[in-house]
This record gives sequence, structure tokens and C-alpha cells, in this order.
Amino acid sequence: MRTPLLASALLLAGLATASAQTDGTKPDGGTAATPVPAAPATMADNLRPTFVAQTPDDMVASKLIGSSVVNGANETIGQIADFVLDQKGAVKAWIIGVGGFLGIGSKYVAVDPSVLKLDRTDGKTLQARIDTTKDQLRAAPEYVYLGKEPPKGAAPASPAGEPAQKP
Repeated sequence: MRTPLLASALLLAGLATASAQTDGTKPDGGTAATPVPAAPATMADNLRPTFVAQTPDDMVASKLIGSSVVNGANETIGQIADFVLDQKGAVKAWIIGVGGFLGIGSKYVAVDPSVLKLDRTDGKTLQARIDTTKDQLRAAPEYVYLGKEPPKGAAPASPAGEPAQKP
């Protein structure tokens, strides 16, 4: 006798809950959310990318890489080969190629961005200046890209893209 009575009570409770949910109310007394008709997904204006136009003062990476690096005596002592960005997008180091002939036999040296000054020579051409000599750059520790083999006799590259130390 208990089983049919219990089953009837559960059935009635289930029907009451289902009927409450279909008329827009929740079992706890609140109202159910009204479904929204389907619409294409869009981004709010504050989430859209911001597009930037180039200005005459901007320095484009493609024009910087390969630029000559000169010293205070206006001697060419290397070329900008690359640059390293930190996680925030700021320049962490300038990679300068020194020595060699036409890129053969040259080595890379990483310099702090504060020592390399970029300016325009004739209002258009970018030039990099550093207060050092070619010999000082040649004597500097070689920058070895992570995952690349260091030259024979050199110490392996330091973590986080820092220049490798020579023994």
C-alpha cells in the first residue's frame, strides 16, 4: 500500500514542477529566463580591434632590419639583424650582426635598447647609433637563438633569450 501512495506523490510533485517551469516560473518562486531569438554573434564596439594608420614618425621593422649601425665617429660597425620583444611587446634587445663579409663569418650580439639610438638622417632614412667600437662588439658575448647550436667552443645559450656567455 505504501509503494503506490509514494509513487503517486512523486508523480504529482514531478507534474507540478514541470507545469511551473512551462508557465515561466521556477520551483523556487522566481521567473525563468525568456529565450532570445537566434541572431548572428557580434562583438561589442569596445572589443573590436583598433586599426592604426602609419605616421611619418613611425619606424617600421622591415626598414630597421638591415640598417647600418654607426658609432660616434660615423663608422659603420654592424647591422641590425633582429630584435627581441618582451611579453608586453617592448624591445628587450637589439640584435646586431658584426664582423664577417656579406653576412658570412659574422656573429650576432644582443645590446640593451637603451644604448642604441634610432634617428632619421635625411628625414626619411633610419639610422642606428651606438657609442662603442667594432672591436668592442666583436669581443661581446655572442647571441645564440634558442634551439640553435652555439659555435664550437662557445657556451650554450642562456634561458629567456639572453646572450650566451663565452668561456
